[in-house]
Amino acid sequence: MLTNKAKYGLRAMCALQGGEGRWLQARAIAARANVPEKFLEAILVELRKAGFVESRRGHMGGHALARPAEEIMVGDLIRAIDGPLAPVRCASMTAYEPCSDCSDPEHCAVRELMRETRAALSGVLDQCSLKTLTERTQQAAWMQAVDGDAA
Repeated sequence: MLTNKAKYGLRAMCALQGGEGRWLQARAIAARANVPEKFLEAILVELRKAGFVESRRGHMGGHALARPAEEIMVGDLIRAIDGPLAPVRCASMTAYEPCSDCSDPEHCAVRELMRETRAALSGVLDQCSLKTLTERTQQAAWMQAVDGDAA
């Protein structure tokens, strides 16, 4: 399940991408993304450490994308915030741990199903860039506005 932290991080990254290369202060990002500012600051630190965000101090400082939005994949953002995408550790490619109660991990049907689940999830998330996610968000907002005007 996607945590609130990851959801907020994705919304913050969309807000940064929508900032079109400008340096945005945390307060502005929080307002655009509808994220609590204090929580956002911790998320931005993690995203900076993972190489997705650049930060500068001072009056003209703020935060900006470290790479073009089309090069940032949603799956990588979620992994940076929440960790592996696998629903259980024994299905993880990067954080594998055998289940303590499993006598035969190589032939475990549950593990195999969870590996397929992880592969399907990462297949979708690793093909969606931040740019695409932001475009989808903008399109959804536009559609909502059009539907609201029709009412």
